[in-house]
Amino acid sequence: MSNTITAKAIARGVQQTPRKVGLVASLVRGRTVADALVILEHTPKRAAKPVAKVIASAAANATNTFGAKEDTLVIDNLQVTSGPRLKRFRPIARGSANPYIKRTAHISVVVRGDEKPKKKPAAKKADEKETK
Repeated sequence: MSNTITAKAIARGVQQTPRKVGLVASLVRGRTVADALVILEHTPKRAAKPVAKVIASAAANATNTFGAKEDTLVIDNLQVTSGPRLKRFRPIARGSANPYIKRTAHISVVVRGDEKPKKKPAAKKADEKETK
């Protein structure tokens, strides 16, 4: 039995409300990475692009850094939390201004997958040693 590997990726300060990003994140929570990317590619929401980028980044971290099999990757944890809020003002009638808040979100993804089997080093042949 092979070991399981976890890798994570975080996108901070995504310029969209956490509520809207959370709706998209709930579509792919618990699925395989390949399924999640296909679903997000066909989701007509603006939040689908940053969520897909974070999932792809976590998958790349798992395969390139930790040596996980790409076809066994599953989304283990997908959280959307609120980021810093930017307070702005909008002009209204008679020279007044109304305050409003631009909300941002943090997206964190943890993927889990099986470890690739280690390759054994090739044994050198006795013939090659003698000729050199």
